[in-house]
Amino acid sequence: MKKKIARIVVILLVISGSIYGYNRYKQNEEIALEGPLKIYGTIEIRDAALAFMEQERISDLLVQEGDRVEAGQVLARLDSSRIETAVSDMDARIAAQQAVVDKLVAGNRPQEIDQARAEVDAARVRVENVRQVLNRLEKTSSTGATSVQALDDARSSLKVETAQLKVREKGLNLVLEGARQEDIAGAKHQLEALKANRALLDIRLDDMTLKAPEAGVIQTRILEKGELAGPAKPVFTLALTDPKWVRAYIPEPQLGLIKSGIKATVSSDSFPGEQIEGWVGFISPVAEFTPRAVQTEDLRTQLVYEVRVFVKDERDRLRLGMPVTVHIKETNQ
Repeated sequence: MKKKIARIVVILLVISGSIYGYNRYKQNEEIALEGPLKIYGTIEIRDAALAFMEQERISDLLVQEGDRVEAGQVLARLDSSRIETAVSDMDARIAAQQAVVDKLVAGNRPQEIDQARAEVDAARVRVENVRQVLNRLEKTSSTGATSVQALDDARSSLKVETAQLKVREKGLNLVLEGARQEDIAGAKHQLEALKANRALLDIRLDDMTLKAPEAGVIQTRILEKGELAGPAKPVFTLALTDPKWVRAYIPEPQLGLIKSGIKATVSSDSFPGEQIEGWVGFISPVAEFTPRAVQTEDLRTQLVYEVRVFVKDERDRLRLGMPVTVHIKETNQ
C-alpha cells in the first residue's frame, strides 16, 4: 500500500514539474516575443569590377589598393594616341565638307555671273551678224550674184549660232539659279554624318579614362601599367561603402514582430557601448535551413528568414564580414 502511494506521489510530482516547466517555457517565450528583438548577422558590402570600354594598353594608374575614392574620380587612363589621330583626321574632313556646303549655299560668284552674261551677249551678236549676212545673200541670189552654196552656208550658220545662243542663255539661268536643293541637302547630310562620327570619337576618347562610379575603397588592383585592358578585363575592384547592411536570420515565430522600414540599432564587439542607427530594408519571402516538406509544428518553429538591416555608417567603421548584433526595440505589435 505504501509503495502504491509513493508511486502516485512520484507521478504527481512529475506531472506537476512538467506543467510548471511548460508554463515557464511559455512565459519566457511570450516575454521574448513581447520584449526587444535581438538578431545576429554579419556586415555585407557590394563591390564593382571596373573595366574600360575601349581595348588599349594602360598608360596611367592613379590609385592603389586601400585608397578611398569619390564618385567621378579618375582612376586610370589608356593610351589614346590612336583615337586622337583619328579625331584630327575627322576634324579636317568636317572642315572640307563644310566648305562644300558653304559654296553650294552661297551660289556662284558675281564674276561667274558676269562672264555667263557676256557669253550670252556675244552669242546674240554672232546671231545678228549671221542674219544680216543671210539677208544680203538672199537679195543678191535673185540676180545670180550669189551662189546657192553660199546661201545654204549662211542659213546653216544662222541655225548653229541660234542654237549656241540658247545654250548660253540656259547656262546663264543655271548660274543665276545656283546649286540644286537636292545637292545642297545631300552635302549637308554628309556633313552631319561626319559630325556624328566626330561625336562618337569624343565618346571613345572619354572612355579612355576610367572613373569611379560611386564613392568607395579600392579593394583589388588587378592590372598594371602597360598591360592590355578591355571590356572583359577589369582593372580594379571597388568596394562600395554606401549602402552597407547586415545579413541576419530571424526565426519563424518572431517573423510577425518586424516589417520593412522599422528602425533598428547595430552594435559590434569592436565598438562596445556604441550603437549605429539603421532600419529593416528587406525580409526574404522564402524560408531557409529547413526541410523542403514541413508537416509538423515542431519543424515549423525551425524556419528562419533572411533579413537585411541597412545602416548609416557615416564614420565608416564597419567592415565586410564583421559580426554584429541587431536590436529592434519597436516591434510590430
